[in-house]
Amino acid sequence: MENRLQLRKLNKRDFVLLLVLLGASLGLLAWFWFGHQETGVMVEVTVDGELYGTYSLKEDQEIPIISKTSQSESEASNYLVIAKGKADMIQGDCPDKLCVRQAAISHVGENIVCLPNRVVVTIIGEEAADTDVIIH
Repeated sequence: MENRLQLRKLNKRDFVLLLVLLGASLGLLAWFWFGHQETGVMVEVTVDGELYGTYSLKEDQEIPIISKTSQSESEASNYLVIAKGKADMIQGDCPDKLCVRQAAISHVGENIVCLPNRVVVTIIGEEAADTDVIIH
């Protein structure tokens, strides 16, 4: 009976070792997740599911977006700013302003969405890099 494997309690060194291993694995996971995201090249804007325009992230610009919910044809419902390689919705006439509160985006696949105005801004990668600007 004395030869049986006995479970021992964790001592202070075991606990420290487990914390170090857990921290290292979380750090490695974070590095893979955040360090390997591809930076986008273009911004694609759709309004009500239709392509509104495609814009370069390399050129700083302000883009007024006129949606079908705008009061008039000349009045923009949203304003998108592209600066320093990031796209940011700075103004929207929607009631909740969730699109304006979203952080600026710059990585492939990130979105800014304004549901009331049906505006979606998406960062796209290299495959669309040969297009400068398409405006409808």
